[in-house]
Amino acid sequence: MTSESDLSAWVKEAKLAITAASDLEALKLARLAHSGDKSPISLASRALGTMAPDDRASLGKIIGEAKNQVAALVAERASLLEAERDARVLLEEIVDITLPASRSTRGALHPITILKNEISDFFIAQGYGVAEGPELEAEWLNFDALNIPADHPARTMQDTFFVEPLDARLVLRTHTSPVQIRTMLEQDPPIYVICPGRTFRADELDATHTPVFHQVEGLVVDKGITMAHLKGTLDLFARKMFGDEAITRLRPSFFPFTEPSAEVDVFFNGRWIEWGGCGMVNPKVLTACGVDTETYSGFAFGMGLERTLMVRHGISDMHDIVEGDIRFSQTFGVGL
Repeated sequence: MTSESDLSAWVKEAKLAITAASDLEALKLARLAHSGDKSPISLASRALGTMAPDDRASLGKIIGEAKNQVAALVAERASLLEAERDARVLLEEIVDITLPASRSTRGALHPITILKNEISDFFIAQGYGVAEGPELEAEWLNFDALNIPADHPARTMQDTFFVEPLDARLVLRTHTSPVQIRTMLEQDPPIYVICPGRTFRADELDATHTPVFHQVEGLVVDKGITMAHLKGTLDLFARKMFGDEAITRLRPSFFPFTEPSAEVDVFFNGRWIEWGGCGMVNPKVLTACGVDTETYSGFAFGMGLERTLMVRHGISDMHDIVEGDIRFSQTFGVGL
């Protein structure tokens, strides 16, 4: 039978254990031992049900007061130990602000990617779409559909990467023009797209050449398209790339997929610089893609992104662009 003196002794014992707890973990063990489910006070509380009503009321009040005392002791000790812990953490984890900070370099887009995004944003603002295609391309799309004959030098192993087995007739695309063919095969005119992407040719890496490079090509197919529309588009494009003073000129040339064809020069920094190629889409190309040449005409142009970057920023060596030196890329900022 539990007596008031027993409860007083248990409270005294609990107070000693709680006061002796040196940290929060020790306090938790003391609390469980003296107010947990198996503590003497809890066992006495459960035994009330077997007692006479009069005894139950008087002893229940005493047990409740004992529990409250123990709970108050635990709360008081916990508050003190938490304050000590927080003060210790502030001292142990203090940061010396006089020490130099460790700096890590921010990641950034490659200058070619920055330029590609800038060009894409410009043409999207003009109402163009951006089309992409596979880098491993069918020979028919890379050459035949573009009116490039079977004996053309570009189709030899010296200029084109053919993928084995050779009878699969697959190549690493030598230009992004196959994307134009895919677009015309899949979409009815009017068509206004640019085709940026990576291309491959069997060139040695030197100051002005690389076997892996990037192009952006443009294609317009609509009713009444003329060379005047092409020239106006190139003038706008040049001013976007090289500033408001930039102008372009067209020099007669030959490409199997355009007729007439021209080389595009841009006047920049006081001199004329060869920039890319262009022309009216050859009717044979339009016919191969199922476009009615009696109703529609079109123009196309293509520029190398590496060349554009080199001209615009005065870069003299292709190695700077392709070798991944972060000091080179950092001059262009993070990019979008």
